[in-house]
Amino acid sequence: MENSDVNVIYSVQHQLPLVMYIGQYFFFTGLSAGSFVISVIATLLGRKEFKPIGKITAILAPILLIIAPINLIADLEQPLRFWHLFVYYNWTSPITYGSFLLTAYPIMGIIYAVMVYTDRQKAAKILGILGIPLAISVHGYTGFILALAKARALWNTAAMPTIFLVSAMVSGIGLVVIIAAARWKWFDKKATPEDRRKDKRLILQLAQFMAYIIMLDLFLIVSDILVLLTAHSDAYQAGMLILTGNFAPLFLGVEIFLGSIVPMVLVLGPTRYSLRAIVIASILVNIGVYAMRFVMVIGGQSIPLS
Repeated sequence: MENSDVNVIYSVQHQLPLVMYIGQYFFFTGLSAGSFVISVIATLLGRKEFKPIGKITAILAPILLIIAPINLIADLEQPLRFWHLFVYYNWTSPITYGSFLLTAYPIMGIIYAVMVYTDRQKAAKILGILGIPLAISVHGYTGFILALAKARALWNTAAMPTIFLVSAMVSGIGLVVIIAAARWKWFDKKATPEDRRKDKRLILQLAQFMAYIIMLDLFLIVSDILVLLTAHSDAYQAGMLILTGNFAPLFLGVEIFLGSIVPMVLVLGPTRYSLRAIVIASILVNIGVYAMRFVMVIGGQSIPLS
């Protein structure tokens, strides 16, 4: 028998434990948390011109959070067993705490929305103050779920929960700006010219606030990447994956350029008084945050575990 050199190549499919249903869940909880915080700020300020924004965001927050868990249930191999999370719990797991938070927060949000719409300002302020830690916890724990995954270098950083919270504020404000602008354009025709000017000014101020939060978000992202690039080999590989690898177009092109830099230019540049430019910026911001969720969830799992 003749000897011959044989090259054997194994093609093993790399399974992703978390799919984009999880990323979409992160996205909707972020929108909800951001909307709720804006509503509470508007309620606490108590000024007449903030009331429309406060009402819009008060109803948005629970609606978005009701949508969010649908993605979690869809991700389960046996969706009808989702109730097991409430009876078979593990107090060392953030998922257990998240299950109860996802129940308490929408209930609080619905009661708060009723108080806002019935103009019970004192009760709304109390519930709003109590609800902010709940809203932050609901979205913050999603960052902890990723950060505690020691084997995933892209996730396992102390900055992950904060990055998730800040990006939630960015996307939440962006959504509020879009809806408030649509209301101003098509559903606020009966308001006096003075009230319409005040409403427009408020929308532009919200957009500027969004731009400043984007700056903070970029600072956190850059800091996180610099740490990845100077850490151990797995962390360096994770950093290069989103800078030069398969996820670079989504990260650099969509999340950073289209979703952060372009909106900042539109909101803070010569077009800062244009409602159309502000709405475009807000749409791009939400596209960028959605891309961020995809990069983190899918990109974080793309490096096979050794």
